[in-house]
Amino acid sequence: MFAPMIRLLILLLAASTLFARGPVYVLLWFDTEDYIDPAADDAALRIANDLSSLGIHATFKVVGEKARVLEARKRQDVIQALRKHTIGYHSNWHSVHPTPSEYLREFGYVEGVAEFERREAPGIADIKRIFGVLPVCYGQPGSSWGPQSESALRSMGVPVYLDEGEQVGLNDEPFWYGGLLHVFHMGKNQLRADLKEGADMQTAYARFDEAAARLAAGSGGVISIYYHPTEFVNIEFWDAVNFAKGAMPPRRDWRPPHPRTKEDAARCYRVLHDYAQHMTRVPGVKFVTAADLPKLYQPAIAGSDLPEKKLAADQLRREIVFLESGNHTYSPADLLLQLLGLPPQVVDGPTAATKSSWAELNIPDYLFEAARKDAMAFIQRNHRLPNQVFLGAKTLSLEDFAATLASTIAFPEKGIPVVRGTIGFNKYFSTDARGAFSWPIHPTGFAAPELLAMGRLQGWTLKPARLR
Repeated sequence: MFAPMIRLLILLLAASTLFARGPVYVLLWFDTEDYIDPAADDAALRIANDLSSLGIHATFKVVGEKARVLEARKRQDVIQALRKHTIGYHSNWHSVHPTPSEYLREFGYVEGVAEFERREAPGIADIKRIFGVLPVCYGQPGSSWGPQSESALRSMGVPVYLDEGEQVGLNDEPFWYGGLLHVFHMGKNQLRADLKEGADMQTAYARFDEAAARLAAGSGGVISIYYHPTEFVNIEFWDAVNFAKGAMPPRRDWRPPHPRTKEDAARCYRVLHDYAQHMTRVPGVKFVTAADLPKLYQPAIAGSDLPEKKLAADQLRREIVFLESGNHTYSPADLLLQLLGLPPQVVDGPTAATKSSWAELNIPDYLFEAARKDAMAFIQRNHRLPNQVFLGAKTLSLEDFAATLASTIAFPEKGIPVVRGTIGFNKYFSTDARGAFSWPIHPTGFAAPELLAMGRLQGWTLKPARLR
């Protein structure tokens, strides 16, 4: 009599394991950038059509000048093939100097936001005009990153940051930063099948299967895979041939990269085709594009799903870093807005690091209340966090203000003692000012510590992304 019950129990356990599997999404994207070599146009066409034949939608991040060149060459066939997929933006000129990091490091945060928009908005407008759609994502050329891009992209209606880099990352998973959903610095979840001749495809398949199984065994996630159409037809990159180490030759002297043989190019196409086909055969795996991501992940603004004020206060009082509560996450900025009584909203972080000049152990309640109201007014007016708050003529740094405010909520009976805030989000940012920007196109020895420091200040907006 027990045997049927045991069999039923086994079936129920198997079913619960099946339904507990987290969703596994593959984000396949292509930096479509080579506007010098016409063969790269044909490569983009071949790849787009091949993936369409497999029923796979990919993301093609197009450089502004690439779109303009396709239009000038009357390559409507390429434009229409790419439009069957999702269109993203990959900067206006890519490797033509100054690249984004080269010009952004010359500006502060607010000025840099305006400069990024001034230089990049024309490229986005051309993408929209030529492809008929607003690009849904952006990714920097090479490692030419700058934190001012986040706010500018938001204002231009681009919701997703899709690329690879070392400047900021969060546990090899998607995250929210600067109000944009990021697939960036994906670590063990960033894969690709090598295009090198003789590369072992079975090893690539095994790595993908392992990643998919690992994600499925948890809460699910994204596998990020990227290529460049130009690398399927050339043995070197178009920009390294022309713009390496800060070089800026006149356009008449630009030259195409060395091509692959037809046989070698055909082999590369087969590698991608077979790799993509293998992924379609792995149970539970689904291809998505950058356009799908905002629908798959919980939004940046928490809405009504806020933690209790005391929980938020306890977090900021102990350490200024994101809070994970249930299946929701909250950035330090989210928590501070809640403690101030402001509605949930996307804001930027501060624009400069400061030190408190208030030296006394306690703060009179009337001064602190004035500082609290002033901070609220600043945020409502500027949509960013203040660098400091004023206590008369003296100041509290933003982290000290946040920790002190949190303490007054956690322990209202203790008056207003000054609590020094401890920044906890810096560990998610690179401190290697040269290595993080290493790219053959940048001048020799190029480093941008200013951009990394500015990026860390925007860590007030950093939090993990959670699947819906």
